[in-house]
Amino acid sequence: MDELRWDGQGLIPALVQEAVTGELLMMAWMDRRALQETLDTGLAHYWSRSRQALWQKGETSGHRQHVEAIYADCDRDALLLLVHQEGVACHTGSRTCFFTSLAVGASSGPPLDRESKGFPGPQILDVVERTIQSRKAEPRPGSYVAGLLQKGEAQICRKIGEEASEVVTAALGGEGDARLVEEVADLWFHTMVLLGGRGISLRRVFDELARRHAKKTADPGGSSG
Repeated sequence: MDELRWDGQGLIPALVQEAVTGELLMMAWMDRRALQETLDTGLAHYWSRSRQALWQKGETSGHRQHVEAIYADCDRDALLLLVHQEGVACHTGSRTCFFTSLAVGASSGPPLDRESKGFPGPQILDVVERTIQSRKAEPRPGSYVAGLLQKGEAQICRKIGEEASEVVTAALGGEGDARLVEEVADLWFHTMVLLGGRGISLRRVFDELARRHAKKTADPGGSSG
């Protein structure tokens, strides 16, 4: 810690990046105590310049940041935190604080829709998850997700039951692979809404699958997968 280059106020800027997708979430400041608390607990802590106080990200909102790694830049005057973000990172209810587009050069076209462009494979799950989290934190009129969350968990579960039945019907009813894929997507989506409503991150499901896989690998004769 002594090798870091702290500014005149004893602070260092910290950029925060989602470890899975590489998305830049926010920028904050750390003092020595905030960095030490982060290292000790694995949860991101920062220094508030406006309140002159130490704070833990998500302590009141539940939108905690689980720190996977911390890097210093080449000059050792800035930090990069790789985190797993629970919920949203921005106080506005947006997943990331970096959502305001500025004009670049002569470009006058519309800003890039960051939510819909080219997310390969499993990364789309993260995009869907953060959309659900955003609608929960800041419901929008006409939003299907917000409306479903407002109806409550029982209604969400009924919808999951309907979608599960439609998956079986598509598979056994000869409706074709394309239809089966559509129904599975519906089932996955509504299951994610259920998890999001409870504040359960997909990361916990991934961890459980990884645990089962590791157990099966260690015990090939087991029945866990």
